[in-house]
Amino acid sequence: MRFLLPALLCLSTACASAPTATAPVSEFVLVRHAEKGSDDPRDPHLSAAGQARAQRLASDLGKGKLVAVYSTDYRRTRETAQPSADGHRLALTIYNAQSPPTELAARLRSDHPQGSVLVVGHSNTVPQLAAALCGCEVAPMAEDEFDRRIGISFDAQGRATLSQTRY
Repeated sequence: MRFLLPALLCLSTACASAPTATAPVSEFVLVRHAEKGSDDPRDPHLSAAGQARAQRLASDLGKGKLVAVYSTDYRRTRETAQPSADGHRLALTIYNAQSPPTELAARLRSDHPQGSVLVVGHSNTVPQLAAALCGCEVAPMAEDEFDRRIGISFDAQGRATLSQTRY
């Protein structure tokens, strides 16, 4: 009997600290760049509204722990991602906007099996990348849609859960 209590305590501690099937192990947050200005039609900076949105995103992501921040190599995407990277003391990782979504998704999953990752892209790339990550359908983004935040969480068994919010 005196050995039973320590054994039961050990078992209950092991069960409580083991990850559950539904606990997220990794999460990818995908957003389109914020509102762009009109200063350069080929590679514009963010507008004042876009800068405010980028700060709001950084504030929202400040509640969690980012392990990486990815951006395409355009001013508007870098400027959207930079406040979040700065808030977590991370360097931006630049990725090619023309990368096939399945290849980029595989790279992201391989490089970041745990933690939260922000990926900033474009209206014509974010939904395809999200679909490649989760293996599900994701609605296209309108050209004037700047506030959709797509989250894809993976549990310990590798099952994906898609969520979409506004920020």
